[in-house]
Amino acid sequence: MPKKPQSPKTLRSDARNAIDACAGWNVRAAARRITKFLELRLEAADLSFAQFGLMAEIAAASDDSISALAGRMGLDQSTLSRTLRTLENEGLVEIAVAEADQRRKLVWLTEKGARRLEAALAVWRKAHAELERLLSVDLVRRLALETEALVEDR
Repeated sequence: MPKKPQSPKTLRSDARNAIDACAGWNVRAAARRITKFLELRLEAADLSFAQFGLMAEIAAASDDSISALAGRMGLDQSTLSRTLRTLENEGLVEIAVAEADQRRKLVWLTEKGARRLEAALAVWRKAHAELERLLSVDLVRRLALETEALVEDR
């Protein structure tokens, strides 16, 4: 039986194969699509998706230090501080130096911030239910949990 001729290997085909197979690239594309989906819906709550996530992390935290928040979110403190400043300027969070340790900064939601987050959570629940009809959020959560091992192995 004669062999089927193979198309010649090229940089273009190698690059296409790498893009198609790359876990990093595929997860970034999926993250951008999911983020855009939720971002558009959260406009109704007058918060960006990043602001919503940050405020939810603050509200859920048992440790209200900026360094702990940065660690939980996988952000460096300078990136986090820029977003926090925006929220602080809008009166949604308050940032203060800890009395016991002047090097430690603490952050919490203001009353206005808590009300805005409550409203945003209602919008998010509706958006997330819509998202669940389109894709497996359990699969996304499992992927997030399994990739924690990548950070621990460093």
